[in-house]
Parts: sequence; structure tokens; C-alpha cells
Amino acid sequence: MDNSWRLGLAMGLSAGQSQLLMSLLLLLTHVQPGTGVAAPEHINYVPQLSNDTLAGRLTQSTFTLEQPLGQFHSHNISDLDTIWLVVALSNATQSFTAPRTNQDIPAPANFSQRGYYLTLRANRGLYPGDQARGQLRVLRVGNDTHCQPTKIGCNHPLPGPGPYRVKFLVMNDEGPVAETKWSSDTHLQEAQALRAVPGPQSPGTVVIIAILSILLAVLLTALLAVLIYTCFNSCRSTSLSGPEETGSVRRYTTHHTFSTPAEGAS
Repeated sequence: MDNSWRLGLAMGLSAGQSQLLMSLLLLLTHVQPGTGVAAPEHINYVPQLSNDTLAGRLTQSTFTLEQPLGQFHSHNISDLDTIWLVVALSNATQSFTAPRTNQDIPAPANFSQRGYYLTLRANRGLYPGDQARGQLRVLRVGNDTHCQPTKIGCNHPLPGPGPYRVKFLVMNDEGPVAETKWSSDTHLQEAQALRAVPGPQSPGTVVIIAILSILLAVLLTALLAVLIYTCFNSCRSTSLSGPEETGSVRRYTTHHTFSTPAEGAS
């Protein structure tokens, strides 16, 4: 219906009926086409990677986000509402459908089939508008290596380099309440393959290798010669004196003495 028809209809009705009609029209504008369910409120916030120079800001299975401080102060959001982080492959954002109940929330184990899952459950009390000076508030996606991928909300390591996109989704028992914009693409680090040594060597490299080989051989030869010389000097026998020659000594006396016969000898 166009605006002129709406105005004419409103003028032909009473003030109360006109107000009721306008309320119904406003409600219809907030209903998702084909579902009969009110669309979630759009929060003008784009999730960002952390600007701090953190170790592990981007790894092969994790990345670090800034916390969305003060972004959920709308009167449509209560302190009891749940705030989820939606992690999706970039090519799966168009097909993302916000779950209606907690039972519909996809876990990391469903990531390969759906292309997205929900993690890092929180509430707006954890994302206050003020931040203490010197306090670092970040969210590390894919940081939990101990949780089961089949568990809803598990912050399981990411399975590949991506690219990934994320957004925050606010839910209550009746379904989605509000959502932020999608982030830009995030590419994780990839393992670098070891490069093989190139086959042919340049002539200069060959000459240098030959010279170094010759010098090494000369050095080893000199070292071996020194060892042999040292061992020879320390182990060679010194000249030992032979057995003393026994000289014959002639016994003689300078005085002739005669023994006196013993008395009483016959």
C-alpha cells in the first residue's frame, strides 16, 4: 500500500483506530519476510582485530578481536540476553540464518556442513562501556584446545586459514534480539614449506666449496702430523745403562804375616 492510501485510510478512522493502524504498520516493517518473526535490531558496529601488538594475534588456528565495549546498551537488550560471537567462512555469510532457539545453535562440529557456528557466550555486563586504563580487553577466537567440538559454544581451534568473518548476535528465549555487522575478512597464518636446495650450483659457489675442502684437508693433515710427532717423542725409550761390568780385583797383602801355631799343637 502507498502513502496516499495510508493517509486517506487514517483520516477516515477515529484517532484511536488510526493509532492502532499505524502501530500495526510499524510492526509489519520489523517482521522478517516469510517468517512472521520480528527482525533483530541492527547495531552499527563492525568487529575488529586487536590493534595491540600481542604475541599470537594471528596464528594458524586463532585470531584476536577487540571486545565490543558499550555496544549493547539498547533498551531492547536486557542483562539476561545472551551475546554470541558468530564465526563464519566468508562465503557462508550470505547463507547465515540466526537460530531461533538454543537447540538450533550450531556447534563447531557442524562447521564443515554449515560454514558457521556460535561461540564465546557472554552478556552485556561483560562488555561495559568504560574500560580501566591499562586494562586489555580482547577475545581470542579458537583458543580452547580442550573443549569438545560437539559442545555448543566450544571455542575450538579453527580448522584452516580461512578467510573468516565474524559478528555478534544477541539472543533471548524467543530468538534473535540484535546483531552487529559482519567484520572484514581475516586470514590466518599458513605453515611455510621448507624449500629444497637448488640443484645446480653457480661456478663461484663450486670454487668456494673446493677451496674450503682443501683447507680443511690440509688442517686435518697438519693436526695428524702434530699428534704423531708428540706421541713419538713421549713414547720413545731413553738410553739405559747396561749391566755393570764386574772387574776382577786381585787380592794381595802388603805384609807377609804368618799365623802362629796354636799352643799345644803337635
